[in-house]
Amino acid sequence: MLKIEISDTIAVLTLNRPDKRNAMCDALLDQIDAFFSNPPEGVRVVVLTGTAGHYCSGLDLSEHVARNAEGTMRHSRNWHAVMDKIQFCGLPVVSAMFGAVIGGGLEMAASTHVRIAESSTIFQLPEGMRGIFVGGGATVRVGRILGADRMTEMMLTGRKYSAEEGLALGLAHYSVGAGEALPLAMTLAGKIAKNAALSNYMMINAISRINDMSKSDGLFAESLCAAVSQTSLDAEEGLKAFLEKRVPVFR
Repeated sequence: MLKIEISDTIAVLTLNRPDKRNAMCDALLDQIDAFFSNPPEGVRVVVLTGTAGHYCSGLDLSEHVARNAEGTMRHSRNWHAVMDKIQFCGLPVVSAMFGAVIGGGLEMAASTHVRIAESSTIFQLPEGMRGIFVGGGATVRVGRILGADRMTEMMLTGRKYSAEEGLALGLAHYSVGAGEALPLAMTLAGKIAKNAALSNYMMINAISRINDMSKSDGLFAESLCAAVSQTSLDAEEGLKAFLEKRVPVFR
């Protein structure tokens, strides 16, 4: 259900449930969890994508109906834990999106760091139309991208956003033509992989947390991150490469 291909320092993870539009079942979520809990040695960037014309159509509702209130709460909290691993494991994650980016698929995409949408992409949170509520982190991640007001309207009406609308709203960082998302994702992943690993780690783990802090706490945390990164061996190499007018070679 999750194809993993590693090319040099880039791991490509492909959701592979084509008959379900790559809907997220527990077994697939467990495989994603396993990868981000223990990424392969040498991987510096992850590309996350789907197959058969869709990124991810959300939660597999055939599993959802079998849960009671406690089971649903625990399942939601497990989603939160896995999405946190995607966002904070320390590896930059690039989403190559097309087709359905719906419900839990949008929650997963919002936990990734760079999002590319092909023209076929549809963003939607249809939970209200199913008599349920989001449970995979949308109120935090998607809500902070769109704002609470716009997310409320999106859920109340079940409206769909296109790739271009998603770009304008921040759901995507790039909007590309058919078949172009994965090639661009690989190009960007290659560029990101050349950064210092510590710098990438700081960007992934510090910026969103600083955004949750007060101004004074955020500025202090920024200074700590600067102190750690700017006194590292990679910083020495970066400065030396700049002075020598060459491309830096980080650890």
